[in-house]
Order: sequence, then C-alpha cells, then structure tokens
Amino acid sequence: MPVLLLTFPFCSEIKKDRKKEKHMVMSNSVHYAVWFPLSSSRNNKKIKRKGNPRFPTVSKMDDEIRVCTNRTCRRQGSMQTLEIMRDLSPPNVSVNSCGCLGRCGAGPNLAFLPQGVIIGHCATATSAASVIARHYNNGAAVNDDSSIRSVLIALALRKRAEAEIDQANFSQADLLLSQAIQLKPFGGLHIIYKLRSRVRLAMGNYLGALEDARETLNLAPQYPEAYMCEGDVFMEMEQYDAAEKSYSMCLQINPTICRSKPFKTRVAKLQEKLIAADMPHNQ
Repeated sequence: MPVLLLTFPFCSEIKKDRKKEKHMVMSNSVHYAVWFPLSSSRNNKKIKRKGNPRFPTVSKMDDEIRVCTNRTCRRQGSMQTLEIMRDLSPPNVSVNSCGCLGRCGAGPNLAFLPQGVIIGHCATATSAASVIARHYNNGAAVNDDSSIRSVLIALALRKRAEAEIDQANFSQADLLLSQAIQLKPFGGLHIIYKLRSRVRLAMGNYLGALEDARETLNLAPQYPEAYMCEGDVFMEMEQYDAAEKSYSMCLQINPTICRSKPFKTRVAKLQEKLIAADMPHNQ
C-alpha cells in the first residue's frame, strides 16, 4: 500500500523507492504521512481508503489528535508533546494519548483524526507549536519564528501563574496572565483568560472576572469550564438565576460533568441559595 511522506515546504532532498511504492521527502523538519484513515474515538468502525494519497490538508473541524505514548515514543519525548498539544490546541479539538501508531523510531508520532494524517519527529515544544500553527492557524505562523516564540513564552507565563495560584499569590498570577494575554498567542488563549477569571474572582474583582469569563466564551463558545467560571462569578454577585443558566449550559455541553464532585458542590450551593431566596415569598 503506497504511503506519502511530506514535510514543510523547505525540504532539502527527495527520494523515491519504487520497490516499496513509496515516495519520501526528507528534511530536518516534522514528517507527515497519510495512512489508512483512522477512526476517531467516537467511531471505531474501519474506513476503507479510496484513491491515491493526497497532500494532507487538515481542516479546522478535526476533533481529535492522538499522541503515541508507547515505549519508543515515550523515550523520545511524547509526554511533553502530549502536554504541549493539550495546552495549545483549539478548544474544539480533543487531544488524547494512544498506543503505537506503527512508525517506531520516527517519533514521537501523532495522528490527526478523522483524516488519518500521521505526523512524526514531533519531539520538541517548538515542533509541536509549529504543527498547531500550521493546521489550526491557517498556516500563517508556520514560518514565523516570532509567533512560535510568543506562544511558548505565553505558555511559560501561564505555567508560572498556575504555580502562583497554588501558593495563593493571586496578584502575581494576575500580572503573569496579563503579560501572557498581551503576547496574543495563537494557541491556548482561552485557557489563559479562564485562569485570569478565576484569579480575579479570588481577588474580589467580580466585574473583571466576569469580563474574562465572557472573553473565554467568545474564544471558545463550547468550552464548559468557561460557563463554570461565569456561573461562579454570578454566584458571588448573588445573581443566582444567571448562575443557574451558566451551570446548565456547562452541563448541556458536557453531560458527564454531573458526576464530578466540584460540579455537584456548586449545584448544591446554588440550590440552597435559590431556596433561601424564595423563602420570603413562601411565607
């Protein structure tokens, strides 16, 4: 079965192996491969491939990236790749670990579904960010070193802010997250706004927290945690009906969240507040 390996346009050498009916483009950049289309986690039926392989264009509607975390890829750094992909991928794309993708030694390997596009040699934060830029940022940042650098600096600032949050240093976390937002990174911006919303809520800045929660929703309308943040702000503002709507939207997007203890705690608290607010009317 023919396989097509492609890289970014700045390849340096082209080889053709007629015996294996394989076309290869070799360079120092990330490698692409089109195999049989892989089924997503939502549909495990096998899909037969038709026609010849074409250039692997990945649309914005792809809903899953799988990163191999099997032994060989793990030794080559796939756990870091998995973390970076989760940090920078668009909110409508799920990123999951998986078993061997069959290209041991060319890893870390990852697959875009449902197209079945395999990407290899994605071992560094820079290469992972470049892949995200190419596939989900219209390719605008693939050759733009400053954009890649900005998104990685913003991610580093976010990680530092998370450490400050753990220490309850909210003012410092707010400063770090604001610096990250100013960089206008092409990936993970909705997570940064969500975190700053939580930080500002903890600081008692309810209007700022609500503004950040809504900005998160503008960036990621189907992001359940954004509705959770919005509901938390409304709870502190004693706008319980609005909080109920936000939590309901969160549940509608992700029904499984009803089993989580934090969500159950929020709902129980909301019910208490709603009952207390209705008591004068019932007397």
